[in-house]
Amino acid sequence: MAGNGQTVIDLDRKRMQAMASKDVATLESLIADDLIYTHSSARLDTKRSLIDNMTSGSTVYSAVEPSDVKAQDLGDTVVLTGVAQIKVTANGNPLAFGVRFTDVYAKRDGRWQMVTWQSTKLP
Repeated sequence: MAGNGQTVIDLDRKRMQAMASKDVATLESLIADDLIYTHSSARLDTKRSLIDNMTSGSTVYSAVEPSDVKAQDLGDTVVLTGVAQIKVTANGNPLAFGVRFTDVYAKRDGRWQMVTWQSTKLP
């Protein structure tokens, strides 16, 4: 794995932990303003709507645990693929499931930010 790959894998793990711990400051830093976040349910979020749903309590992540994460280092872009186990309460409904995901980070103004997330529920 090239130099940027492990750096971005570590940042994405930090982002997932921030989602579970409701660390909004970390999310604000690691998520790009133009984020396109496609949930496994096909619901779309922007950076604002994702964070707003978390802070309002309509979406509460209690765990996001990645595994088997691989990185494709494309220079100023890194594409991550992997699996994550997610525990979330959405509109009062507790859910626990696994997803396979594609996650894209771009280096902007000298720092890495997540620009795209796409996940599919595992059977």
